[in-house]
Amino acid sequence: MAILGLALGSQHPESARADGDPASDVLSGQTVFLPQDAGSSPKQQAQLGALLRAAQRSGYPIKVALIASSSDLGSVGELWRQPDNYALFLGQELSLVYRGRLLVIMPNGYGLYTHGGPVAAERSALARLRAPGVGGLAAAALTTIQRLAAAAGHRLSVPDSAVASGPSSSSSDTVPWIVFAIGAALIALAWTASLRARPPHIGRRRTSSG
Repeated sequence: MAILGLALGSQHPESARADGDPASDVLSGQTVFLPQDAGSSPKQQAQLGALLRAAQRSGYPIKVALIASSSDLGSVGELWRQPDNYALFLGQELSLVYRGRLLVIMPNGYGLYTHGGPVAAERSALARLRAPGVGGLAAAALTTIQRLAAAAGHRLSVPDSAVASGPSSSSSDTVPWIVFAIGAALIALAWTASLRARPPHIGRRRTSSG
């Protein structure tokens, strides 16, 4: 089967679309392949995206493919449970558009590919990690990226909550009240100013009429 993986790896990104490998298509323009059956939470998805952006900024670009089942491999399902062989295949598929590090995570283990071969420190870091299992792919990705980056001299941290696209529920509830209070204060100021600017004879007419 290793020979099959090497043979498949001789293809190019154009053939990825022909052979139906979903991760090849996604990773040609994005940093993570995250299928629905990976079971990741919205928070984990946000954290993973934030961590990959931080890795890029720190000078450690890496792309990640989470493979939860053989169906995620498309027409190369024979590489299921072979993370190293699939990393080699996928890395060579992407070689015309991307030559950085590529991490593959399957329930039974990890695969790492870089153009020219990963450094020994990164291989050693992977060897110390436990297999993530079916439901732990996203959590394993967060840990693994940090360990690999550290082995290459880059310290990365996962934000507690990377879901920062909008305000939190507490702040979103507070904002309308603040706006309402400011509006009421402005109305009161305008009303007071209008009273002070009112001509004196209006006040005298009302007094005399009373």
